[in-house]
Amino acid sequence: MRNVFLASVALILSTMAAQAEGADAEDFLAANAIAAPAIVDCTLTDGSAAECLQLVTSFPGEAFRIGPFCPETIDDTGGLWVWDGDNPGTYRLDGAFFRMLSEQGYTFYDADGVINISDPGSGQRPEGNTCLEATLDTDVETTVLIPTEPKMADAVTDLGTVALVGMALDGVPIFADAPSVLETGHLPALDTCGGHVDPGGYYHWHATATDIETALTHEHVDADCVHETSPSDLFGYAYDGYAMYGSADMDGTVPNDLDQCSGHVGMTAGSDTPVYHYHASEAFPNLPTCLVGVTARDNFVTNAAMGIGAQNGRPPPPPQ
Repeated sequence: MRNVFLASVALILSTMAAQAEGADAEDFLAANAIAAPAIVDCTLTDGSAAECLQLVTSFPGEAFRIGPFCPETIDDTGGLWVWDGDNPGTYRLDGAFFRMLSEQGYTFYDADGVINISDPGSGQRPEGNTCLEATLDTDVETTVLIPTEPKMADAVTDLGTVALVGMALDGVPIFADAPSVLETGHLPALDTCGGHVDPGGYYHWHATATDIETALTHEHVDADCVHETSPSDLFGYAYDGYAMYGSADMDGTVPNDLDQCSGHVGMTAGSDTPVYHYHASEAFPNLPTCLVGVTARDNFVTNAAMGIGAQNGRPPPPPQ
């Protein structure tokens, strides 16, 4: 997924990870930045004062392709889902998958094979088992804070369901695992790059999209991401300030010394000395499961009326 977000970030975060060859800051600013990246005072979650990179972005634009998500019928093929019931694994959203779920007590289609699709941002409580597909709102802005000097925490922070992970180089937020069908009865469909739209209207990742092809191959899933991918590319920065790469090191080898958060100390394309950074796993979803560093308070805010990061909005309606 070649983009130009890193040009602005790398100049400010010279102590972090890599610099993208051929990146063009002006193209990025014209695409989805509401304001130029800025250094601001911030407070970390341990109470210490720090400086943070502040990024204010919106949807990357019409050229940034998303979807498919929910298929219209069981004869169609939609995006992806990680099923954690019987026969767990990563699946395409197709007739075979939905029939398997029906056999396990989760029926998402009617007698004619039409998929029950609902918009979690509509304010309406979904009925029965529904495939969730929110409506994109390109006017939603997201503001994030990332420490400019990463600081190791006393203990790791586990990343539970929809936890805040970081910001991708394309200006798209990164969240941890989406809610399980076993818990809600509903399926928030992901596209074939591992992203979908929040009930608040903004698109976000639930996977390391720049290396999703590795995960799909590992899971034997027949799907292709529409964006450019590479196992050694820099994907973004976690909210603790450490860089996030694909599953491979800069020399193309897969590291064998990763810690419990899927990180290690090693060389990166833009560092003269070894630095700590995260790697994608080879299995989907391929994001770190915890963070080793200290994050900033109020590090993700949106102007959306609802959803994660909304300040004065309402949460999505609880599932029945």
